[in-house]
Amino acid sequence: MSLGAFRLKRAVLFAIILVLLSVSFLSCGSGTSTKLPPSKLTNRVLAAQGVTSTFTGGGLVFIDGQNDTLARVSEMSAGSSPGLMTMSPTRNVLVAFDAFSNGVYAVDTVNESTVGRVQLSGPTSSIVVPTAGQVAYAAVPTASVSGFTLLGGIEVLNLAGSVTTTIGVSNAQTVVANTGGSQLLVFSNDSNSVTVLSPLNAVPPVDTSCSSAPNSICTVVPGFDRPVNAIISNDGTTAYILNCGPECGGVRASVQTLNLSTLSVGTPLPVDGATMAFLPTGNSSTLYVAGNSPTNNACTGQTTAATTCGRLDIVDLGSMTVTSSIAITDGYHTHLDMSVNGQLFIGSRDCTNVGNVNSPSGEVRGCLTILNTTNNKVIFPPDNGNVNGLQSFSSRNIEYVAEGGALRVYDTTKNILLINDDVPTGSIDVVGYVGDVKAIDFF
Repeated sequence: MSLGAFRLKRAVLFAIILVLLSVSFLSCGSGTSTKLPPSKLTNRVLAAQGVTSTFTGGGLVFIDGQNDTLARVSEMSAGSSPGLMTMSPTRNVLVAFDAFSNGVYAVDTVNESTVGRVQLSGPTSSIVVPTAGQVAYAAVPTASVSGFTLLGGIEVLNLAGSVTTTIGVSNAQTVVANTGGSQLLVFSNDSNSVTVLSPLNAVPPVDTSCSSAPNSICTVVPGFDRPVNAIISNDGTTAYILNCGPECGGVRASVQTLNLSTLSVGTPLPVDGATMAFLPTGNSSTLYVAGNSPTNNACTGQTTAATTCGRLDIVDLGSMTVTSSIAITDGYHTHLDMSVNGQLFIGSRDCTNVGNVNSPSGEVRGCLTILNTTNNKVIFPPDNGNVNGLQSFSSRNIEYVAEGGALRVYDTTKNILLINDDVPTGSIDVVGYVGDVKAIDFF
């Protein structure tokens, strides 16, 4: 072989190696996958769309969260009346509850495919998916458990399509999971106790351990006042129990700590009302607590036709003191969420609606309050109806609000509806009743 031919062959080989290295580098993306989901959307949001007529089927509708528009992607099946949705901590699994059939529909958000449908024994208003695995827990207050004398239970769901175990818990209304799902806190109607379950120890298909508690599966912790929910601390060691008090037939609303290791109960901190709360991620010292007070219910400082207001108490968890109490819309408070720029959205159901948003004349008011957490000023947006879902985003000053069956888009720099070419009315045009909204991707 001539020297020139050898040099040419070596140059060609070197060029091929460079191309292969470049392709390898691009595909690796410095350790970051560039693979898009089947929808080709990078900022995916799902809205639960309930049927409203014979021409509109229910399902989960894809929204492009980058420009607040309906995506040109087929919706996913979730029955005719999907509402409540919840997601795993890693957002790879989403479940939706169809109130018409009492079915739970599970979605693999990575592949945008249906995992399965699980038939519950009755309606639920509380489901948790505590890990990336395809296991969920639903509180079913009307569940009938063989060998358990009272109605109610936690149904353990294999999201591929079955209830694997039903753990009998009387009147189980709400379920909250600790970090990792090794403990479940169960709240029952008209009870002054919290039931703590170790679900991984439960024996299928029916577990009646709570009939003989305490044991390795079930412990009943007394000392509360109509507890209805809990917020888990950011470090996962403490549950802040929300005692509903008189709003739920009890004596005094309060926030009370529960040590998740020892199950020891702290001293109650009185608040105006406590049905829902919010603890900002990364902030372990400020808890926002919403509810109604039987005595402190005036709308002082507001010009409104509403005769009663709810209250938002701001709690300093370090000193366990209430630092502020603010009048908000009334109703049973179910949703709190904070935008990336510190606007706290507070939603309720069955509130005092004022005016008609579809034919506005004078004051219009519904179940939504927005609090600017910098100066504690409140805004009552001109809308009507129950708040069914709230969704903020980590990189946009935007909040999605499912209220009155519509899906509103709020500009959180002004706390008004976002109006632009993509959202000319401030709403995303989802046909049907929007029962909840969840962002799949972190953005």
